[in-house]
Amino acid sequence: MLEESDTDMTRHRHIVATLVVVLGLIAMPSAQGRRGGGAGGQAAQPVKTYVLRPARVFDGDAMHDGWVVVVRGQRIEAAGAASAVTVPADAESIDLAGATLLPGLIEAHSHVLLHPYNETTWNDQVEHEPLALRTARATVSLKATLDAGFTTIRDLGTEGAGYADVGLKQAIAQGIIPGPRMLVSTRAIVATGTYGPKGFPSEWNIPQGAEETDGVEGIMRTVRDQAGRGADWIKIYGDYRAGPTGQTTPTFTQAEMNAAVETAHSIARPVSVHSSTPEGMRRAILAGVDTIEHGDGGTPEVFKLMAEKGVALCPTLAAGHATSQYSGWRPGTDPEPQGIQRKRQTFKMALDAGVTIASGSDVGVFTHGEEAREIELMVQYGMDPIAALKSATSIDAKVMRMDNQIGRVAQGFQADLMAVDGDPTKDMAVLHKVKLVMKGGALYKRP
Repeated sequence: MLEESDTDMTRHRHIVATLVVVLGLIAMPSAQGRRGGGAGGQAAQPVKTYVLRPARVFDGDAMHDGWVVVVRGQRIEAAGAASAVTVPADAESIDLAGATLLPGLIEAHSHVLLHPYNETTWNDQVEHEPLALRTARATVSLKATLDAGFTTIRDLGTEGAGYADVGLKQAIAQGIIPGPRMLVSTRAIVATGTYGPKGFPSEWNIPQGAEETDGVEGIMRTVRDQAGRGADWIKIYGDYRAGPTGQTTPTFTQAEMNAAVETAHSIARPVSVHSSTPEGMRRAILAGVDTIEHGDGGTPEVFKLMAEKGVALCPTLAAGHATSQYSGWRPGTDPEPQGIQRKRQTFKMALDAGVTIASGSDVGVFTHGEEAREIELMVQYGMDPIAALKSATSIDAKVMRMDNQIGRVAQGFQADLMAVDGDPTKDMAVLHKVKLVMKGGALYKRP
């Protein structure tokens, strides 16, 4: 055996000492862990209590003047007239003079892994942007969404970004990044050969923006696989630009759609279907889907069937409004394009038929953090302001199967709250003037 020199022995001792320190640090509980409650006798953080004092409260059903709301920990402890609510002595008071307090808003059709098409086209995002880049950008988009008062989102497809939405949902739940509560649908499902990107030589196999499948057994297997990988909702493209000349046509047969919905429901996953043709919508409705997205080509007969079967419509008005502007339309200056006129007409048909309207904007087509555009447009296209606010709170919560947790300002509900400067029933634009955001009792923005 060779003997070590004094220098070698000294270096060895330094390495050992460093390893001991590092291992000791790894073994130590984090500062956050020491503060948190739980096993090991660690001290729990004191529960925060707030009393919020706005000018008015929209509780998910109606507007109330002179209400106060008490929040203790993660939940709403009391909400009602100031004279009828007992305020705990330890409550921190937050004055929201002139403001309206609402349930945290809900976005029912989001794509956090996309960014505005006037920045980068959809094709280029799917084809050229690395997954790490798209995921990093999504963390910024999620924070912008939360800062805008949206405390829950349903994200309907990663558009070529695999299962990154599942990881983002976990990062929010673990407190690694700030963001809204997420319901995710992972890759979404398309019929083989119908989706994009397109325009490449036919001998090339190009990665697609959603998962291709076909046949009854194939679609059943795909539904189960996506659920197993973390999908809360199953998203299906019921029609797309698949016709011989690029026209939009239904892409799944009735049997395939029936099998997909039955499979999803059997494992407690609701189903959302992208559809804009009467036949595509009809097949989805008859299959028993839970929501239809877009519905641009709907007819009075189709919307009547939706209402009878209890299928909700997510109209995504803001997406078409944005893409029309990307094509050069100037709202308020130019005549409305045909697509906008058609959207107005079909939205009115749905309202007249009594279809449940879920507020969802298709954000990602336009800038994250501006989701309230959808609620403004619903009012501009003929919806009552209170009904539009319900759509983005209590109705969206019901559509998402979360109406016993969120969407209302009521005792026992999650303290997901936002306040805006003014009265949205008089001017929906005040939804962009956010003064306070709270999710699960934690303040993310305050006066």
